[in-house]
Amino acid sequence: MESQIRGNVLSHVPNGKQFCFPFVSGHWTSHSLGKQVLVAEPSVVPGRLCRDRPMDPVRVAVVGAGVMGLSTALCISKLVPGCSITVISDKFSPETTSDVAAGILIPHVYPDTPTHKQKQWFRETFDHLRAIANSAEAREAAVHLVSGWQVYRSIPTEVPFWADVVLGFRKMTEAELKKFPQHVFGHAFTTLKLEGSAYLPWLEKRVKESGTVTLTRRIEDLWELHPSFDIVVNCTGLGSRQLVGDLEIYPVKGQLLQVQAPWVKHFIRDGSGLTYIFPGVSNVILGGSRQSGDWNLTPDAEISRDILSRCCALEPSLHGAWDIKETVGLRPYRAGVRLQKELLARDGRRLPVVHHYGHGSGGFSMHWGTALEAARLLNECVQALRTPAPKPKI
Repeated sequence: MESQIRGNVLSHVPNGKQFCFPFVSGHWTSHSLGKQVLVAEPSVVPGRLCRDRPMDPVRVAVVGAGVMGLSTALCISKLVPGCSITVISDKFSPETTSDVAAGILIPHVYPDTPTHKQKQWFRETFDHLRAIANSAEAREAAVHLVSGWQVYRSIPTEVPFWADVVLGFRKMTEAELKKFPQHVFGHAFTTLKLEGSAYLPWLEKRVKESGTVTLTRRIEDLWELHPSFDIVVNCTGLGSRQLVGDLEIYPVKGQLLQVQAPWVKHFIRDGSGLTYIFPGVSNVILGGSRQSGDWNLTPDAEISRDILSRCCALEPSLHGAWDIKETVGLRPYRAGVRLQKELLARDGRRLPVVHHYGHGSGGFSMHWGTALEAARLLNECVQALRTPAPKPKI
């Protein structure tokens, strides 16, 4: 597959000097990444920085262009000065898993991650998206506040850890519960909803405006990126199973319906998380399903009928919905999000890697918070690269 360069060739470091991204400006030549790549030439850009000096731009490759990859690239551009960033993926929006996610901010719980850390990630994400929802960017990013109910068939024993992050969290009144005769308890609150099919292009636009280059290419081995890049950030989700041999990550197939029902203004979610109704900007999302270990992306008509039946039981007016479309995505499940540094070594060569993947069904609820943490980990790698090696004693 031929390389496809997306975005700007040049970017800027804080001191105002220009520099070239790896193999994006110059002449075509062969490279381990594929048949042909662009190699920057020193004469192409005035004031090009020499990579051998400590403050030269650190070349960062972000592999993966779903919500994790794009968010991480944007956080790096904001928080880690002096980096040249390239996002590399074989799939960009609208072909990513993130494009078909339900996109409501109600967190998934990660058993292997401390609760205080999950709450931090959620709060940072909620605050970030709330600021967008309150700005002129809300329409293009398709981010908005939405109020509704989470209902239970039995009284829960714990209050969710995120109760004081969402807005107006409270116990439902008896009058509200009359709408749901099969349920005995519920919480009412206001949260945020976004549509991946709009939010991802919006994110990609911001990434390009930051000076980051996007490159369409499939990476089979992280070592393909060495020595063109100094640090790699792995945001490949399920792809990490093959790319880095992580057998802890597995798919959970989820099927959704997108319908037209513009009178539905409040979200409704069963406490189990399996049945939900999420009104968005352009449609209403009905869900869902969970099929662990299933890699099949073909919609199942029987599951669609079951979803519609369950959602109509919660909201009978949905019997009048029209323009019903089926979507399928594979959630990248893991016991805990993988957010860590790793130093790969081979034949005397070293390649620092930051892993950022494995969010399961909670990707949008946590994406900005975990991207900020991934950027902090990358900054540690950058500082290590810029720290001169100690001189041997005579």
